[in-house]
Amino acid sequence: MVEPVPSNAPQDEPENPDDERKNPFETPTGRSDSSEENGEKAQAADGVSERSRSRRSKGKAKKQRSFWKELPILIGIALVLAFVIQQFFARVYMIPSGSMEQTLHGCPGCTPDRILVDKLVYDFSDPDPGEVVVFRGPDSWVGPGLDDGGNAVADFFQMVGSAFGLAPPDERDFVKRVIATGGQTVECCDDQNRVLVDGKPLEEPYLHLEGGRPQASFDQVTVPEGYVWVMGDNRNNSADSRYHNDGGGASGAVPVDNIIGKARLIVLPPSRWGIIHADNPQQQAEAMSAPAWQQGIPLATGALAAWPVLATGRRVGAAAGGVLRRDR
Repeated sequence: MVEPVPSNAPQDEPENPDDERKNPFETPTGRSDSSEENGEKAQAADGVSERSRSRRSKGKAKKQRSFWKELPILIGIALVLAFVIQQFFARVYMIPSGSMEQTLHGCPGCTPDRILVDKLVYDFSDPDPGEVVVFRGPDSWVGPGLDDGGNAVADFFQMVGSAFGLAPPDERDFVKRVIATGGQTVECCDDQNRVLVDGKPLEEPYLHLEGGRPQASFDQVTVPEGYVWVMGDNRNNSADSRYHNDGGGASGAVPVDNIIGKARLIVLPPSRWGIIHADNPQQQAEAMSAPAWQQGIPLATGALAAWPVLATGRRVGAAAGGVLRRDR
């Protein structure tokens, strides 16, 4: 019986169909560790970073361009808002002449004052004597249909400049002080060269008489209802209600409806900053014309009250002194 001769050849192992599909360079997770694939990933990452940097630089450039595009719009909006505020709420006016010296400077060769005018106050109240007002001159002041005949471009720039207080107001706008209101009589002057309202002299601390000359006299005028009588503080250098009274009577009075607003502050130049005082000269005159016995009431009251205060102070001082002596 012949035994089979053992073979030196390796036994054939069964074929694994998965071996053909398996990549010898593949990791257990199924990803390749080949240098080529890593290089491709690095290139892709570099591309993404370059694209992101490019987007950021483009975004910055876009933002910078949008700012310069928006700047004129912002300036335009600011100018429109300033113009609206000055037209309806408050406005800055430049004093063009010296008729209100020395309350308001407008003399030749000096820096004219810029004043802030409240345009809302007379929507809720009437003007009172002593208030400095800006108003549109009636026909008796400027004539009907005033037209300076200038060109349209110059008129436009003058209007814009005056709206921001950079140029004088046009010839229709004036600034004066209210002296009397509707229903009152006004005349000048008494033996002390004072204006009389309803027969009573005014005390006008703001009055400025150049060269010490007396102010010009005028006959008694009754101010119509709804009007005010205005005069300049520089009484000898002011074309006011007195000089626009050509037809006699109250033709120089100004309608309340023509008043633009009340002068509140001097805003420029900085050396002139301050409140424009509007003390009523009629009330001051009444206070100063009170009987002597009424003027002495405060003094007598103070003298009577001084005695008990002094006596009480002495008692307190003596008690405090005694305590200090005992403590020693």
